[in-house]
Amino acid sequence: MLKRVFVAPDPGRVRLRFAARGVLGIGFAVLVSGLAGHTLVGMVTGGLAALLALFTVTDATVRGQAVTTALLPLAGLPVLAAAAELHDQPVARDLTFLAVVGAGVYARRWGPRGHSLGVFAFMTYFVAQFLHATPGRLPELYAALLLSVASAAAVRFGLWCYERRMPPAAVPAPPGGRGLARVTTRQAVQATAGAGFALVVGQVISGERWYWAVGATWWIFVNTTSRGETLVRGFRRVMGTVLGIALGFLVAVPLQGAHLPTAVLLAACVFGIFYSAAVSYTWMMLCVTVLAELLYGLLGVLEPALLAVRLAETAVGAVGAVLAVLLVLPVTTHAITDAWIQRALRCVHSATAEAAARLAGDESADPAQRVAELEQLLARVRLSVAPLVHPLNPLPARKRRARHVLSLLDDCVREVRGLAAVAADPEASHDARLAAACWRVESAVEALTGGNAAITAPTDRPTAMDPALAHLHSLEQALSELAHPLRTASERRLVAAE
Repeated sequence: MLKRVFVAPDPGRVRLRFAARGVLGIGFAVLVSGLAGHTLVGMVTGGLAALLALFTVTDATVRGQAVTTALLPLAGLPVLAAAAELHDQPVARDLTFLAVVGAGVYARRWGPRGHSLGVFAFMTYFVAQFLHATPGRLPELYAALLLSVASAAAVRFGLWCYERRMPPAAVPAPPGGRGLARVTTRQAVQATAGAGFALVVGQVISGERWYWAVGATWWIFVNTTSRGETLVRGFRRVMGTVLGIALGFLVAVPLQGAHLPTAVLLAACVFGIFYSAAVSYTWMMLCVTVLAELLYGLLGVLEPALLAVRLAETAVGAVGAVLAVLLVLPVTTHAITDAWIQRALRCVHSATAEAAARLAGDESADPAQRVAELEQLLARVRLSVAPLVHPLNPLPARKRRARHVLSLLDDCVREVRGLAAVAADPEASHDARLAAACWRVESAVEALTGGNAAITAPTDRPTAMDPALAHLHSLEQALSELAHPLRTASERRLVAAE
């Protein structure tokens, strides 16, 4: 896991800058909140609001990110008011929490903005439970939330907006459908059912910390679509929590809320959350768990028994999520993986066509954008196939086939990326062989995504003097090898395994 976090590729040092800006933005928000005279509770609220503003907003453009950030208080303030007003009415409080869970997941159908607003609304309600917010605290909490979101926005869009120098990020939408066939609708029902189970059982374990179980269920559903993905994410969440609690016994408990060392460790945890999120959910959860322990230390309530409750509530939340995805409107790994692979292959087709047009002299053609989209789609394929390549998967043959498919898709992305780089060279030339090779690639993709025509492996061997042809040759080879695991009836069970 350490290798996965610290040796994983970081093109343009995007993860490093993302993490460093997160620490800077949250630190600035907490400082502003402190200078405004807020109590420790207000500063914690502000810091968590800034974390969410910097972490969850993922629109494709800087303008879209700014609009979503500006809308966050509209989602958070009413929820905060409801949580505080219902603090002493358990039944109404719990039913409202479940409604927030369902609405927050359902909002994902509106893309990254809906996802961000749904997460912010849920976490605002969660933080209100974490801090035992009451109506008397609302003015301070309102001010802390607004100041912190504004401070985070000042850092993100003013002081350090590195996205302005980058092409817009391609954010693939989830597979479509209508009504209960839509993944987001099914997940909203599943998340609400799982959260209901977690809420009831969590309150049996602890009448004070039950909300940790609901939070565990919620976050297991984030960025997953099939039941296989959810099962793997639940396992990783529990593992990360166990490791975080073990580390908390060594670090957070002995500190007992000492301000300076706690602040330093909080900054380290924030950095770890942002830096590891894209490559290791287990490590991210370790950092989240230690951060929560440090906050409890600041609030003066951290003790070993609390950590045991934290672990038990996380386990309950994971069980709730697992039961929900298995029993309530299940979304199969087969359907989701097949949909993402099909979309990735169609993107290969589009990227190849754009590169061919650019080589033919069309200045408006831009294969680079298609390459960025293809890399995002491949990341989604990896997520959906994760249950098959997980170390605990008891079916080695299917694991090998899954890894083979991923390896071939990696080859496709690498060759498309190389082809786009060649096409961007103003000295690159276009000839009839390139046109024929592009046509063969496009035909192979069409055959893989629905046709029945045979895919023939390329026989010609381009020389090093023809880099574009070399990339197209390798791309044809990868596509021809993909035909067997994706189209043979027995091999198609690859994407049906859970």
